[in-house]
Amino acid sequence: MKQTTKMSRAVSQLEHIYNSLNTDFFDGELPVPIITVQSKPGTYGHCSMAKVWQRPDGGAYELNIAAEVLNYPIEEITDTFLHEMCHIFCRIHKIREVSRNGTYHNKRFKEVAEAHGLTCIPYGQYGWNTTPGDNLVEYALEKGWNEIKIGRSTLPPMIRTGTGGTAQPGAATPGGKRPSSTRKLICPQCGQSVRATKKVHIICGDCMVPMVEV
Repeated sequence: MKQTTKMSRAVSQLEHIYNSLNTDFFDGELPVPIITVQSKPGTYGHCSMAKVWQRPDGGAYELNIAAEVLNYPIEEITDTFLHEMCHIFCRIHKIREVSRNGTYHNKRFKEVAEAHGLTCIPYGQYGWNTTPGDNLVEYALEKGWNEIKIGRSTLPPMIRTGTGGTAQPGAATPGGKRPSSTRKLICPQCGQSVRATKKVHIICGDCMVPMVEV
């Protein structure tokens, strides 16, 4: 499997992921944002409250993925994108999905998120958190998306930031990073790799030897 190790290729992949999610989960309704990768220690990312970018065809929202989580499992990136896209959906439909000065994801956010493929869990003072469900794992595998193999080394994320500085807790495990929902297997001879959602026995079609889980 080809690895994504260049920033230009990573951003191109993120744009492709956004377009696919927009088509499959929002019927292509959402506007195309400017996707950025910026250092956001302690967060997963954010989207802007308004169209803060200017371009010839009009303004655009900003959707950022934190550089610190760029190399996280692809289902985490998918979950983060969908989460932020729900904020954009709420903006264009004038739904107030956050409260308490933007720190609490309320029941309206939960309704929108669950209607668009996300799994929500309660998370104390921050309201509703999202976590990658099996549907997103299967979706990413079906699309054949590569994991991005570059990421900035700094503090692990503890919150996901939504529109206008909306804070939401991220991972439920210590350090902020959830374990991957998939298993990775690699051929010990040629290095080809595959991912699966459960324990499986796979033979490399090129080398005809069993793949090893890593």
